[in-house]
Amino acid sequence: MATSTTARCVFLGAPGAGKGTQAKQVAEHFAAAGSPIAHLSTGDMLRAEVKSGSELGVAAKGYMDKGQLVPDQLIIDMVKARIQQPDAAAAWILDGFPRTLPQAEALDENLSGDQALTHVISFSIPEEVLVGRLSGRRTCGKCGAIWHVENRPTKVEGICDTCGGELVQRSDDRPEAIGKRLEVYRTQTAPLLAYYGDRGVLREIDADRSPDVVFQELLERMQ
Repeated sequence: MATSTTARCVFLGAPGAGKGTQAKQVAEHFAAAGSPIAHLSTGDMLRAEVKSGSELGVAAKGYMDKGQLVPDQLIIDMVKARIQQPDAAAAWILDGFPRTLPQAEALDENLSGDQALTHVISFSIPEEVLVGRLSGRRTCGKCGAIWHVENRPTKVEGICDTCGGELVQRSDDRPEAIGKRLEVYRTQTAPLLAYYGDRGVLREIDADRSPDVVFQELLERMQ
């Protein structure tokens, strides 16, 4: 069984399932313990590209604003480059990738032997819960911290407690995009559960519980 120093994980789940928050917390936990795991968020990578105004960012923004998936090849090339960087040499968590079977197959083609996936964690949660989570989510435009108008409100409405930056609602968290995102997940990402289940690396976790409970179980599943 992989340890924290050799874990190469994929976190799967519908938008709003909490996989990004948990991945960040897991990475911080193991870094503090002296066994760092790189948190590789394709969403963060894409948003950085959009903010920079790069060619990839401009192309990706049109898809993201509509709640659609960015084409496979753009994402695959970005992830391949990222996992080759020094901080991801030993252990990493992929958050938001793969999202389609072609992406999963491309990832497998680039990982073999001692670089192969050790396990895939699936965050399971009812869709009605996801809609509430997504529509109320707010992101700090300055530091990237994530808040929620009901579940994790800031002391001053619209202002980040961490850095004082202005909170914004991401375009893909708006009502018109949420339904599309969940439909895309059902049709294009959910089939990955069977794909990884057949490979014996899939582990499911009930994400419709308090973040602390989910985190503790997650640590156990990653041992």
